[in-house]
Amino acid sequence: MEQDKKSERSQAAILDAALDLFSSQGYRGTSIREIAGAAGLSTGNVYHHFPDKETIFQTVLGQYWRAIESPDFPFNKALASGAFPDNLEELAVAARESVRLWRRHVALIYVDVVELSGNHIRKFYSEMATRFERFIVAHGDSVSGEIRPGVPVTTAVILASRVFLQYYAVEILFGVPEQFGKDSDLVMAEIAEILRHGMLRECTAPTGTRQVLARARR
Repeated sequence: MEQDKKSERSQAAILDAALDLFSSQGYRGTSIREIAGAAGLSTGNVYHHFPDKETIFQTVLGQYWRAIESPDFPFNKALASGAFPDNLEELAVAARESVRLWRRHVALIYVDVVELSGNHIRKFYSEMATRFERFIVAHGDSVSGEIRPGVPVTTAVILASRVFLQYYAVEILFGVPEQFGKDSDLVMAEIAEILRHGMLRECTAPTGTRQVLARARR
């Protein structure tokens, strides 16, 4: 039993060290030797737990994939707690907290795109709609109760999540405060209103827009 606990601690140390290094200096810029040194272990110990660097990268990314499907993930908690889209401002706050807590993991998405052609995250994004659909079905009216007829709930929720999470990824990961030229809380309030009511002067979409949407749904 003690050996099992020691093995678990070693594995956790390896993954945490790898996460720090991958997120700060990239995949190709990180070696197994560096991971071992940062974890306070021998290179042989690292190879005892993981066959190669690729497996370590996949494992730390997998931590994030599991987190974003968890009911405890801040964005998921906010989405389930109020009638969408009345709770858009709360979702924005939750998105900021999600990126802040999982900053190193979010950085790995960019590492994967830049260095590995998005090989690890392609499947994740291709299955995004299915995951949100499951979430919406599980939480019913708390997600879709306030959506007006004709608006696809899944599309609306994904759009809000992408806007808020991407905004705070730029602010927190890239260190760009006030990227819209004004305070982020004000920007979030403005974006929430645009998402709720649209940009058009009239509430009703023009005939041309309705025709495009009708063709797209066929």
